[in-house]
Amino acid sequence: MQQEHEHHLLLNLNSHNHNHDDSSSSFVGQADNSSSHPHHHHQPITTTPKYTKRQQDRTTQPSLWNTKEFYVYYLVFMFCVPYMFKTAHEASSVDNPNYEKYQHLLSDGFFGYKLDNSDGQWAGFRNNLPKLLIVVSIYIPLSHLFTSFFVPSKTTNSLKSPQQPLVRTYFFLAFSAIYLYFMYGNSILKIMLIVSTNYAIAKLGRNARWMPVATWAFNIAVLFLNEGYKGYNFSDFHEALTWLDDNTGMDRRWDVHFNFTMLRLVSFNLDYYWSFNSDHELIMEDRDRTPSNDKERVSQPAFAGDYCFTYYVAFALYAPLYVAGPIMTFNDFISQLRYPKTIPAKTLLMWVARLIFSLITMEFVNHYMYMVAISKTQAWDNDTILQIAMIALFNLVLIWLKLLIIWRFFRLWALLDGIEAPENMIRCVTNNYSALGFWRSWHKSFNLWIIRYIYVPLGGTRYAMYNIWVVFTFVAVWHDINLKLLAWGWLISLFILPEIVAGRVFSKQKWGSWPYYRHLCAVGAVGNILLMITANLVGFCTGLEGTKMLIAEMFSSTQGYITLLGCLGALFVCAQIQFEVRESEKRRGLFLNC
Repeated sequence: MQQEHEHHLLLNLNSHNHNHDDSSSSFVGQADNSSSHPHHHHQPITTTPKYTKRQQDRTTQPSLWNTKEFYVYYLVFMFCVPYMFKTAHEASSVDNPNYEKYQHLLSDGFFGYKLDNSDGQWAGFRNNLPKLLIVVSIYIPLSHLFTSFFVPSKTTNSLKSPQQPLVRTYFFLAFSAIYLYFMYGNSILKIMLIVSTNYAIAKLGRNARWMPVATWAFNIAVLFLNEGYKGYNFSDFHEALTWLDDNTGMDRRWDVHFNFTMLRLVSFNLDYYWSFNSDHELIMEDRDRTPSNDKERVSQPAFAGDYCFTYYVAFALYAPLYVAGPIMTFNDFISQLRYPKTIPAKTLLMWVARLIFSLITMEFVNHYMYMVAISKTQAWDNDTILQIAMIALFNLVLIWLKLLIIWRFFRLWALLDGIEAPENMIRCVTNNYSALGFWRSWHKSFNLWIIRYIYVPLGGTRYAMYNIWVVFTFVAVWHDINLKLLAWGWLISLFILPEIVAGRVFSKQKWGSWPYYRHLCAVGAVGNILLMITANLVGFCTGLEGTKMLIAEMFSSTQGYITLLGCLGALFVCAQIQFEVRESEKRRGLFLNC
């Protein structure tokens, strides 16, 4: 189940377009919690130091790229990065005594090289990529053809009227029914039963206080039941239905992907519930309500008539985003149908190029080193501590790259369809020095969902110390219901607390004038990076025992201590470079808030 669920990996706690943390603020303070109402745009769970004016967070420092200090850092980079790749390659070389232990997991690759395709989730995506490309090549022309014939032009403004039906949803429903039937066979009936029950809760509850509670109780129960019964068999309900079990489609484990659907079900119910607390005259009024930015698309309720079964099912089963997201809210989805975005062809071509480059990079790495196979078989006996450390590190990098490609593929599919979902993975995994910033940049769309539907309703930053335990417990359960991921979630919560505390004690407002403040922040960043690596090794790589072994090896010999000191020094340099990267972004007017 871990491999099946790795695509859910990790939470980020942030929002769309907020001020970026100061480049040297690995110690973080509190976010602006200016609005705790569900309809307002939600601020990040974490993080910027307490300034009297928000503009102070966007102040920039003189460039350090051409200083003597950074010339030293460049030399460290020029030595360390190639050496890291060399060490990882040697650990997976055919000359390594451990090669025979994982050789059976390798397959024939290109140009006579072996290929590590042992990651179950990546293998599933890679092997089915030709089929997915065929599906996309059929879907996109049909969608645009349907739109050109049946959907009013943007220039008519008729879509902005609540009386105008969103005709595109009819195409979404028809294609999703065919797509999901081929994917899951008769299990589509199970999906529709759950989806319909959730809709009934929303409509029966409407604005009653019990409706959100019932929504959460039902959907959490579905997560546990899906896991416990492995997607159910029809024969479990009645022996007369046994014949329906004969057709399970291409993937009988429909319940694995249903975790994403669960998020959409909660989104619809809570957006509908909160719409009753909004200005009903605004909801019903037949006037231009075109959102001015992405925040308004999320926070502004749809017309009352848009919370209907047809639009709800079209949203819940939207084919391009069904399998792996990215995650959208119902309000945002409907807003993009009523007030379509214009996505330039240049943007689409850029995303196509990025996806192709990422695929080529993944192929190269899996032909050059066999980190996943080594990790699966724990084939690191008698390897040096540095080699073991590189095996662990490159495993995390490969998880990042794998998820990056999967999310980019499905997001690109939606972009080609005119729907812009939030982008996940807005930074490279190795370009993160803050635990909180890491969560904000990894699975960003999940982060936005968490902020809107869990974190802010629980009190936001006022109770951050307590909310993170609820948040990460939910995230762990949502990934997969097992002890290892619960340990991961609780470790994340525990490791975030020092950063929150340090951010308040060593805030830039208090310490920013100290000449060595940037270096103090770099020391904090090194600690954050080590804690993040440890937590994610436990949850998604070597497991608890493997991580304990790695730490024990590090502190059991002189070589281990030397390796640790070298790693600490390299991470310190890395943190300084990351600080300056963010300062450079701020000088260009780019504020990613992570």
